Formats: sequence, C-alpha cells, structure tokens
Amino acid sequence: MSIDGSADPGPGDVTLAVTPSAVSRLEDPRAAFEDAATWTHYVGVLGNHTEEVAAVVETHDLRQDFDLGDRDIWLAAQDVRAAADTPRYVLVGTSDEHQRVAGHTGWEFVRVTEAAEKADWELSDGGNEGDEEGLVARLVAALPF
Repeated sequence: MSIDGSADPGPGDVTLAVTPSAVSRLEDPRAAFEDAATWTHYVGVLGNHTEEVAAVVETHDLRQDFDLGDRDIWLAAQDVRAAADTPRYVLVGTSDEHQRVAGHTGWEFVRVTEAAEKADWELSDGGNEGDEEGLVARLVAALPF
C-alpha cells in the first residue's frame, strides 16, 4: 500500500507529490506542505531514492502521506495513484524526467516555479531548477571540460 494510513487525509480532491529537487527550491518547504495540506487530500515527497526522500522529509519535517517502500519514482507514482482515491494527481518537479514520469503514470506535471507562483510559495535563491540529481550534477559541473 502506498498511502500511509497514519496521516489524516486533507479536505481537498488532489493528491500532490513533490520531488526532492522541487522541495529544495522552496524557501520554506514545511510551510508549503502545511499550506498544501489545507487544499489537498494527500501530500508527500516522491523520488527515485527512498533514502533521499526520507532525509528530505525528516530534514524539513514534512507531511508524508506516502509509504514508498523501496520503489523508484515510477513505481511509487503508479502505486500512489492506484491507492489514492482523488480525481486529480499532481506531481511538482523540476526536470523533463519528472514530466515524463507524470505523463506515463497518469499524473499532471507542474514545474516547481509555476506551482510556487500559483500557490504563493516563496522560492529560494539557491539550487538549480533543472538539477534533478543534486550532488551528481554539481560534481559534473565542477569538472574542467
């Protein structure tokens, strides 16, 4: 099961998933998730690496309605969609890969910049919107070629 039964569902008709790279773009991720919980039914973080997702959730003390197990973002998105009974499924991400995941698994895709604008969330100055792998991208950027 991919919906964590420990959280009380919110009042909305949306299941909202945010990728770790999108969380890193938010000035105050906890405030954004608290806001989202007022208009979504389920909200949480979806990513390829469960350890990274767990660290992001813990670091920012985020609501995590998804029990990802050891699934990658593709399987997690499919499983969450199958378990969540909402009319809309929205994935907030930063990359073309996130957009592909959303498109192939029946989710709407919204770039974090657009989501922040619509929801009135502040974006941080740091980070790179297209930086889907974080550390790896920074290391590659530092190479002299």
